[in-house]
Amino acid sequence: MSSETPSQKPRVAVVFGGRSSEHAISVVTAGAVLAAIDREKYDVLPIGITTDGRWVLTADAPERMAITDRKLPNVAELSGSAEGTVVLPVDPTSREVVYSEPGTTPKVLGEVDVVFPVLHGPYGEDGTLQGLLELSGVPYVGSGVLASAVGQDKDYMKRVFTSFGLPVGPYEVVRPREWEQAPAAARKKIVDFAGEHGWPLFVKPARAGSSMGITKVDALSGLDAAVAEARRHDPKIIVESLLTGREIECGVLEFEDGPRASVPAEIPPVSDHSFYDFEAKYIDSASGIVPAPLAEEQTARVRELAVAAFEAASCEGLVRADFFLQENGEFVINEINTLPGFTPISMYPRMWQESGVSYPELVDRLIQAALRRSTGLR
Repeated sequence: MSSETPSQKPRVAVVFGGRSSEHAISVVTAGAVLAAIDREKYDVLPIGITTDGRWVLTADAPERMAITDRKLPNVAELSGSAEGTVVLPVDPTSREVVYSEPGTTPKVLGEVDVVFPVLHGPYGEDGTLQGLLELSGVPYVGSGVLASAVGQDKDYMKRVFTSFGLPVGPYEVVRPREWEQAPAAARKKIVDFAGEHGWPLFVKPARAGSSMGITKVDALSGLDAAVAEARRHDPKIIVESLLTGREIECGVLEFEDGPRASVPAEIPPVSDHSFYDFEAKYIDSASGIVPAPLAEEQTARVRELAVAAFEAASCEGLVRADFFLQENGEFVINEINTLPGFTPISMYPRMWQESGVSYPELVDRLIQAALRRSTGLR
C-alpha cells in the first residue's frame, strides 16, 4: 500500500465493462459495488473498459448502471469523452493512473491502492487483467492469474476438480482445431457422447459465463446450430450431459483466518425457460431460495465442497460454487465463478446477507483482503 498520512483514505479503482459478451452485466455489477463502497472509508475511481477495449473515466453514477426497461447499460454511455483514455502503471514502483486526450497534456489522476475488478468473462475474469495488475504491483480483489484462468475455462476447471477428488458430471470438449479442421470427426465425438449419456445435452462456450451462448439440445437436429451459437462466444466448446436434480449454489469468502462458506441457495426450476439462462438470471429476475431447504448434513456437505473447490483451484477473495444435488443424495459440482455477479438480484451477495454479512460489509471485506495481500508469488 502506498505511504499515507492518517487523513488519507485508500483509493479503490473499480474496473468494469470489458470486451466480453458479459459487458453489460459487468456494468450492472459495478453500479451495485459503487453504491455500496463506504465513501467515508475509501476514495473511489470508476474506470470503464469499452467493448473495443478502451479504458475510460466514467461517471460515478450507480443509478445509470442498472438494467432499465430490459435495456442493458454499457460503458460508452457512461464515458465523458469519446477519445480520452486511462492508463494504469506498468512500473511497480508507481501506482499513478494517467488520463489523456488527443492534443492535451496527460493528467495524473493520483495513485491507486487497490483495484476492484468486476469484469466477467474473457479479458477480465480469466487472469488477463490479473496479470496486468501483477506486473503493475497493484493489489486487487479476487483470485490471482492461475485461479482466474482455471475458473474461466470449464475444461481445465473440471480437470483440476477431478484431480482433487471432487465430483463432476460427464462432459466432452471440442477444441477449435478439431471443429475447424475435422468437423465431421468433432461432430461424431459429440454424437458418441450423446449415445453414451443420452439426450438432451448442453452445448456451452468453454470460457464464457452468465449463461451466454448455452443451448439445451434435445435431439441431433439441433446440434449444429447449438455449436455455432457456442462458438460465437468461444471457439472452444464443452458439451455436458443433463444432470437431473436440484441446483444448489454456495458462496465462499476469504476471512482473516481463511475461506468460509455461506449458507447455500437453491435455484428453483424456471417455468418460462428451459434452463437457468441469461434472460432468467438478469432480465426476468428469477428468484433463488435462500437459504436452500436442505437437511443439516446436506448443508454441511455442500459448504465443505465449496471450500474444497476454492482451495483446489487456489482461489482468493471470493467464489460462487454451483452444484447439482442428485436424486441419490450426492452433490456434483458444476462450476465455480471467481468473480460472481454482484447485481442487486445476484445470488452471491444474497447468500452472504443470509449468513450475516451485509452487502456493504461484503464489499469492505473483499477490499480489505486485497489490501492485506501482496502481488507476486504468495
